[in-house]
This record gives sequence, C-alpha cells and structure tokens, in this order.
Amino acid sequence: LLFAMGLGTTITFASSHWLLAWMGLEINTLAILPLMCQSHHPRAVEATIKYFLTQATAAAMLLFASITNAWITGQWNLEFMSYSLPTTLVTVALALKIGLAPLHAWMPEVLQGLDLTTGLILSTWQKLAPFCLLLQINPSNTSLLLILGLASTLVGGWGGLNQNQLRKILAYSSIAHLGWMILVLQFFPSLTLLTLLMYFVMTFSLFISFKVNNSTTINSLSMSWSKAPIISSMVPFILLSLGGLPPLSGFMPKWLILQELTKQSLAPLAALAALSALLSLYFYLRISYAMTLTMSPNILLNALPWRLPSNQHTLPLAITT
Repeated sequence: LLFAMGLGTTITFASSHWLLAWMGLEINTLAILPLMCQSHHPRAVEATIKYFLTQATAAAMLLFASITNAWITGQWNLEFMSYSLPTTLVTVALALKIGLAPLHAWMPEVLQGLDLTTGLILSTWQKLAPFCLLLQINPSNTSLLLILGLASTLVGGWGGLNQNQLRKILAYSSIAHLGWMILVLQFFPSLTLLTLLMYFVMTFSLFISFKVNNSTTINSLSMSWSKAPIISSMVPFILLSLGGLPPLSGFMPKWLILQELTKQSLAPLAALAALSALLSLYFYLRISYAMTLTMSPNILLNALPWRLPSNQHTLPLAITT
C-alpha cells in the first residue's frame, strides 16, 4: 500500500496530461484508505469514510474541471490553463484535497480518528501531489488564492486554541501552514516549495516525538518528562519553530513570505497573516508548557509511570529534530 501511495504521487509528479494527474491522485487516495482503517476502531472507520468522501468529491471536481478545459481549449495539457472557469474549479478542488479553509472541516475530524503514523502520512505525503499540480497550473485568479490562504491562516489559528487533542491541534496547525504557502504561491513558487519542505521536517519530528511518548492529549504530555527527558526538552524548540520564532528554522519561510507580500504591495494582508501566526503560537506554547513545565500530579514523589519499552527507531526523529 505504501508503494501504491508513492506510485500515485509519482504519476502525478510526472504527468503533463490531466487524466494522468487525476489518476495519480486517485491511486494515492485508494492506497491510503486501508492504512487509515487498519485498526478497525469505529473512529478510524468513520475518519476513513469522511476522508474518502471528501477526496472523491475533490477528484470528481478536478476531473470535471479538466474535461471543461479540454472542451474549451481542445487539449489536455496541465500548462495551458488559460481560461478562468476551469482554473478556478481546479484550484478549489485541490484546496479541498489538501484541506484549505473554508474547505478544511474534514481535516481535524479525519486526523483525530487516525493513529499518529497514518496521521503523519496524511499531513505530509498526501499534500505533495496536489501542491505539485497547484504549482504547475500557476492559477491566474489571484484573489481566490489570497482569500483561501488568509482564511486558512486565520482558521488554523483560531481552531486550535481550545483543543485538548494533540491530533486536532496538529490538523489546525497544518491548515495554517498550508495557508501561508498558498498566500505566496503565485508570487514566488519556489518559496512555497521551501515552506512545504520546512513544514514537513518540523511536522515529522513532532509526530514522531508524540509517538515515542505515546500521547494523544495535552494532559498525557505531562508524563513525558519522566519518560523521555531529552525528547521533552527538545520538543518545545520544534513547537516554537512551527510557530515561527527567530532564530529557529520555522522563522525563515514566514519572514520571506511576509517580505514577498510586502513587495507585492499587500502589506495589510501580510499584517493579518502575521497576527494569525500569533494565534498559532499560543497553542504551540500551551503544548510546550504542558510538556516541559508541568509535572504529572503523583502521590509518591518521583513515581515513574509504568510503560512498555518503546521499540521504535529514534534515528529519523534525531535527524529531523
């Protein structure tokens, strides 16, 4: 199934024909569905069905848009999206596929039902193919992309504030970061790619460190200090990097994006995006506070929580951190 997922993404990467691109996205979706519901928990099955319905809707919309484009222009190439109707439809379909606000509602729900590994695949690898298509069609409809991007940064900031579930918080942070990428997509595509890669590295290390702790709520993070002290002292840096604080690496893409938006004389938009980053920063700080500055309330002093030894490789975690 992982091979099929990789194959689907690669087909989309390599295609210049709309049908092939659509087929790659479909293979990608169908390959991750069994991975999502492998635990057979009712929540996982529900999440899988929700994911399947949204992705099928987006794929149908994409197919419809490409057929419309072929009908108007008479060819199937990705690059010749010169008419506004098919271009807008494709942009909206891909926004639904990656979960940009206001088409984001499936994302926290789906991520909440999955285990951390599949959630990691969903929030990193599954974003690659739609982003590749978005970068290739280079949508000319600037206001649509700016609205999608700004709405995503705001929703991603506000949605995560009152959450206790780590996976929902990660989903909202993913929405916010995707919004940042979409904001700068039409002005500076390589910067979008850079932001995407930075986001992948940070999310990867965060998911894996949560997996080492085996924690899915903020409350269970207060145990992590006695389980894995070194990881617990490193994770706040990853979180603040996701929030975009200098001198950490997550600051660089945000700074460059704000600079590019100001160059395009979109200073109010840049200011709004920067303020929405404050909202996200609040819940990252909340997680890092729970992880490093709170001790779990134990009756016995220094009682270590009982746990099975973790049999998981920590080399990728070390590298990405």
